[in-house]
Amino acid sequence: MNAIAQVLRHQGYTVTGSDRGHDQGQDLPVLQKLAAAGITMLPQDGSGISESTGALVVSSAIESDNPDLIRARAQKIPVLHRAEALAMAAAGKTVVAIAGTSGKTTVTGMVGWLLEQAGLDPTVINGGALVNWRSDKVIGNVRMGQGHYWVIEVDESDRSLLHFHPEWAALTNISRDHFSLEETIKLFQQFAAQVGVGICCGADVSSLLRSAKTVVEAVDPAIVRPSLRLIGEHNAHNAALAVTLCEALGVERQVALDALSDFRGIERRLEQVGAAHGVQVFDDYGHNTAKIAAACRAVSASIAGSLLAVWRPHGYGPLAAMADDLAEMFKQVLRPDDRLYVLPVYYAGGTANRQLESSDWVCRLQAAGIAAEHVLDYPALEKAILDRVREGDAVLCMGARDPELPFFARHLVQRLATV
Repeated sequence: MNAIAQVLRHQGYTVTGSDRGHDQGQDLPVLQKLAAAGITMLPQDGSGISESTGALVVSSAIESDNPDLIRARAQKIPVLHRAEALAMAAAGKTVVAIAGTSGKTTVTGMVGWLLEQAGLDPTVINGGALVNWRSDKVIGNVRMGQGHYWVIEVDESDRSLLHFHPEWAALTNISRDHFSLEETIKLFQQFAAQVGVGICCGADVSSLLRSAKTVVEAVDPAIVRPSLRLIGEHNAHNAALAVTLCEALGVERQVALDALSDFRGIERRLEQVGAAHGVQVFDDYGHNTAKIAAACRAVSASIAGSLLAVWRPHGYGPLAAMADDLAEMFKQVLRPDDRLYVLPVYYAGGTANRQLESSDWVCRLQAAGIAAEHVLDYPALEKAILDRVREGDAVLCMGARDPELPFFARHLVQRLATV
């Protein structure tokens, strides 16, 4: 949502917004940076909606009893999904859409960075901040350029990618996440039919698309590995796809590879936030089976010691839906000396059905022989990690939505330095 706010503000609109965390006194850096960009935060009580409001832009996570939404509907003010607003903002541009079940934020960042370094001055709207673009004043997930290309991450979780009819697209992968595999395949096939010129993807994806559009298969990841500073086989595949797409857009391969060597990654996408006494700490957005597995495997392959994995489920529904798949995945990726710490399900309020608690799910994991432990809160997590961690180990903090998780990862580095 903050990316949409930044784009609309840049286009000259007066932009206000509300946030439950802001109302609860959370002075998050992202809100400070939005304020610096001229975006005003107001209470989430409906008071920000007035006759002068042109539209209310919402995400799929906004519930029907939200006071701002109720007031907008009562005053017959248009309510736009965030993807609708972004599609309107991008009207008339050459849109390059990045889609897929996982990896799309990293690929969007890579493509935006490579196009920028190639001198094409793209506009980039991403779900995560580029470490290269992030600063004390700038969030780093939006870059407004003067060139033809608008590189946009589009989302399948709420089917909102169907609001876009891009000239070019990249499709990272297709796997079960928010829908069944069959539904997911059909959704991406429908999206592919809306692409105007061509699609870049791997052979595993192209075989599922049945698209009449030009399909450009990604180069061999071995070509990009020497230029890539990010760990993980999944990032080699992400980079191969980004380089292939940029080639299709007219960038010479060597230019793209040279630029790739300076790409420092995406915030909260396997981001190493620090190290102390031989222990590395990573912060990752991983919240579904594929993302978590990729992160765990990448870190495990890069260390000599044990992996201490931390995960906070981002919702009751997702945990219940993925419970069995996640358990099987952790059984496969965790090695004998590794450990999994599971925090309570993140709950930001609303009417969620608490059908499965973290504690109950951890009992299932333990019964299956997985070295998992339920921790009640961050202080308990800190103590558990400090009691166990040794030189050569790595701590991998994973989860979406909870704003405290990345702060914990950075705090942990400081604590490790003092023990």
